[in-house]
Amino acid sequence: MTDNQTAAEQTTDGERYDAGMATRRQVLGDEHVDRAVASTTAVTADFQNLITRYAWGEIWTRPGLAKRDRSIGVLSSLIALGHWEELPMHLRAALRNGLTRDEIIEVILQSAIYAGVPAANHAFGIAKDLLAEGDPS
Repeated sequence: MTDNQTAAEQTTDGERYDAGMATRRQVLGDEHVDRAVASTTAVTADFQNLITRYAWGEIWTRPGLAKRDRSIGVLSSLIALGHWEELPMHLRAALRNGLTRDEIIEVILQSAIYAGVPAANHAFGIAKDLLAEGDPS
């Protein structure tokens, strides 16, 4: 590594992909990732590769935050931006990453103040059945 290169810049795309796939499986679960991989088409292949290398292999593997803390940020962002289709997957991931149901409720309550009551209300509507389930997978 030269003085001008970071460790991340020294990582190859293949290494980033492998690390990303391992992290993606750890956070989302094998069943979810297997479904996503199986449904990959010629149209979505480059996107799947991109999110595996960069979202999961570059960002989620960074040492600066624990996975549970990253989940808090993701939940808050999804609620604030109204990305409801992604919320159930990341609620399950948050449980898998060590957040308790009570902590997730607190994240949604916090979102009511900063993202708006309607957004939090919608998030609670999505979360209530999932948080009542026993299995976070």
